Amino acid sequence: MNLNRQIATLSLRLILGFIFFFQGFGKVFNFGLEAVYQNFFAPTYKDLLPEFLTLATAYYTSYIELIGGFLLIIGLKRDYALYALSSVLIIVTFGHGLAEPIWDLSHVLFRTILLISLLLLPKEWDVFTIDYLIIKKKNN
Repeated sequence: MNLNRQIATLSLRLILGFIFFFQGFGKVFNFGLEAVYQNFFAPTYKDLLPEFLTLATAYYTSYIELIGGFLLIIGLKRDYALYALSSVLIIVTFGHGLAEPIWDLSHVLFRTILLISLLLLPKEWDVFTIDYLIIKKKNN
């Protein structure tokens, strides 16, 4: 039973990590952040938000997805990564709701459920991480 909990926690963390990592990777390295801003953010929010805020949001969310996803995958600073990624989901939810009050929640809701699950599960179950190795080494 203990191994099942550990594997379940690992699976949740890896799935969420890969989702965010590849989302951020695609924005930063495949599209390029300026193209992401020009094609997705600027047209949608040009009349709703100041340009500097929209530009900052495009960069912030893209880099946090990339870095936070990577940190989840390797299991380093897990909680801080989850907090940062939570901020991205809040920003995305606000932005979509501002632009279009009735929108498809499926991509945000799925990630939110995984993220909240990881925050609520006991940390002791998440043993396949760099964080766990560091703690174990300190205790020896």
